[in-house]
Amino acid sequence: MRGSVKKRIGVLTGGGDCPGLNAAIRAVTKTAILDYGMEVTGIKDGYVGLVENKYSQLSYEDVSGILAEGGTFLGASNKANPFNYPSASNKSKDLSDLAIDNAKEMGLDGLVCIGGDGTLSVAYRLYKKGLKIVGIPKTIDNDLRATDFTIGFDSAVITATEAIDKLHTTAQSHHRVMVIEVMGRYAGWLALYSGVAGGGDIIIIPEIPYDIKKVCKRVVDRFKHGKRFSIVVVAEGARPKGGRMVVKKVVKDSTDPVRLGGIGNRIAMDVEKCTGLEARVTSLGHLQRGGSPSPFDRMLATRLGTFACGLAARGEFGKMAALKGRDIVAVGLKDAVTSIRRVDPKHPIIKSAISVGTSFAF
Repeated sequence: MRGSVKKRIGVLTGGGDCPGLNAAIRAVTKTAILDYGMEVTGIKDGYVGLVENKYSQLSYEDVSGILAEGGTFLGASNKANPFNYPSASNKSKDLSDLAIDNAKEMGLDGLVCIGGDGTLSVAYRLYKKGLKIVGIPKTIDNDLRATDFTIGFDSAVITATEAIDKLHTTAQSHHRVMVIEVMGRYAGWLALYSGVAGGGDIIIIPEIPYDIKKVCKRVVDRFKHGKRFSIVVVAEGARPKGGRMVVKKVVKDSTDPVRLGGIGNRIAMDVEKCTGLEARVTSLGHLQRGGSPSPFDRMLATRLGTFACGLAARGEFGKMAALKGRDIVAVGLKDAVTSIRRVDPKHPIIKSAISVGTSFAF
């Protein structure tokens, strides 16, 4: 404490939204107030608020009743990078020093950043420049290294699994091949978990480049054996052997400029050409980011949020709260963002899926 002045921490949510963010904000804020007697500043719209001084003080009442709400009431942005900040002249500028100065003017004794690979990579760079930061992992992609699960992943898996369940009935009725494209960027966790849980016949992930001939053979074999429909679950970052990922567009001023999307359409067209069977595509898109967080995500967000607040209160900065087995532990921010966590082709879940007849088309 600085005399009678209370310590103050800030909290922001960056990158794409997902279920569980409000639960994490709630956990950080309530723990700061109840356990440590600290004040909390909510930074609006991710790093935008840090650069443009957009913030508000958060009270206990402000975060009451938001545990089950999806999204983030603070707002988020996946374009606002203080080191490469967009300007009116369309020329990006390095405004990281301004962001740090603004944090000092807000009187922050620490900042809790809730985000994925892009947000926490920026957080680590700001930490190296002197800003006191603690991280909380969130992303529906579940691709952050140094944690077993991230906030938002379980909720997205449930959404994707429910969609696959519903596609089964229409696929059976019309004897079609249903291709469902899910998010995940360069990692196949979301496609793997939802594909196995939803009983997908073929699962295609970035870590295992697919052979379209194997996809078609699986579809035809099922048809010959009386299974006149097939469900193909494909991750947006999937690619054929010797080929490339399908890029939908490039957003230059984003922390992750490449926007993937369209591989589902390509696979459906290829399947129709080589099998003569009708194929339809469903791309879940941002549905996977919406809705109320699952009980698991609410629990995870609460545990990570309270733990991260404790790190900030004790001055243990440059770290991220992470789930390891059943425990919440502190890991280095650097370790979390050095590289993404991808699916091991020998993962036990893949082995189990193959054992029950699922194809990965390799």
